[in-house]
Amino acid sequence: MFRARCLLRALRSCSSAPCPRQRPAARVSVRGALGVQSANGERVKVQGWIRSIRSQKEVLFLHVNDGSSLESLQVVADSSFDSRELAFGSSVEVQGQLVKSPSKKQNVELKAEKIEVVGSCDAKAFPFKYKERHPLEYLRQYPHLRCRTNVLGSVLRVRSEATAAIHSFFKDSGFVHIHTPVITSNDCEGAGELFQVEPSSKIKVPEENFFNIPVFLTVSGQLHLEVMSGAFTQVFTFGPTFRAENSQSRRHLAEFYMVEAEISFLESLQDLMQVMESLFKTTAMTVLSNCPKDVELCHKFLAPGQKDRLEHMLKNNFLIISYTEAVEILKQASQNFTFTPEWGADLHTEHEKYLVKHCGDIPVFVINYPLVLKPFYMRDNEDGPQHTVAAVDLLVPGVGELFGGSLREERYHLLEQRLARLGLTEAYQWYLDLRRFGSVPHGGFGMGFERYLQCILGIDNIKDVIPFPRFTHSCLL
Repeated sequence: MFRARCLLRALRSCSSAPCPRQRPAARVSVRGALGVQSANGERVKVQGWIRSIRSQKEVLFLHVNDGSSLESLQVVADSSFDSRELAFGSSVEVQGQLVKSPSKKQNVELKAEKIEVVGSCDAKAFPFKYKERHPLEYLRQYPHLRCRTNVLGSVLRVRSEATAAIHSFFKDSGFVHIHTPVITSNDCEGAGELFQVEPSSKIKVPEENFFNIPVFLTVSGQLHLEVMSGAFTQVFTFGPTFRAENSQSRRHLAEFYMVEAEISFLESLQDLMQVMESLFKTTAMTVLSNCPKDVELCHKFLAPGQKDRLEHMLKNNFLIISYTEAVEILKQASQNFTFTPEWGADLHTEHEKYLVKHCGDIPVFVINYPLVLKPFYMRDNEDGPQHTVAAVDLLVPGVGELFGGSLREERYHLLEQRLARLGLTEAYQWYLDLRRFGSVPHGGFGMGFERYLQCILGIDNIKDVIPFPRFTHSCLL
């Protein structure tokens, strides 16, 4: 009560004092205001949304957040400012003075001179309640509102920071950023899980096509990066990719983001894996450094123990085993798998997670997969009797496969023979041309960005690390 009376006197003296030459309030973010080390009464303007409101007899306390920080700025005002419109969820513009806070919970607070409600919010009808921790499954029902919660705010700030960190990693490493197309005539993976693109207004002549050929939403920018790797020694792309996979799993989306890179004059998987491991660790450490409170919230409330698991991953060198070794480990496991591990068969999620656990919860590279399992562009190891290609997958705790990559087949005659066997020579004549005109040994990889965020934050469902999830039977908004 003593503090409230002191604040009231200060607020009244501030509002009554003549200010003929008062400078206009400078607009600052909540993060900027909270970062002020020594408040000197600077007049500022803060715009955001009310996260909490508490009214005492003579003083009103608001916590305002604008999305720039997990923490909110405390606003202290005369109780005369109180009104029905000042409610949880309402948007406000507050002008006043930044002063040192007597509370240990924050360094500064905003002594309000003016509070304007920009948009009122019916707190009773608003689906999220003050001080209530809603399950992520519940928040998913409101994709247009869930970004206003603490947890989604933290996830999306981490996502933004990780995006910037990935771009910085590639720029600092000398890579050129390439915008690969979303609409393509290529099926890079050969899996057939494609979204075909057609005009919404039906073309009158059935035989005609807008592009003259069938086109699809891209499943990967890799082949276009390979084109560019004939002119730039290191290239990368970072954009949306699409898979028409009928899956409701915790690891799959119909639209997701991929980080892909292609490196020329690369002759060993070891060199490729070094780039993959560096990308993983550098980006993670940048996020931990720049978003400590956001990461801490996720680790504390969504994934207890994830902090230690992530530190364990970052301080250890990633392991390397061959596909053949992986199958032997799985065959000797005491665990019963739904899919029986056999040489020549794909590794399923249950296999990937077991292998990571078997390796001490350290990310593990699995290399040299059977030729029959992989796309035509992967480099033939020309080994026998078990015929393999120079492919690599990175498996990580909690997620399974995160990266996939390979050396590319740069030898014209071997690539020509494989395309002929698959009946793809005509469709990929341009790809053969790349080998005819100045080809070099090269390789590359792709990383699922949402899975990477799952791995860092320990979030169980991929739908909770993307702003607007798209998956089978669901495209809200």
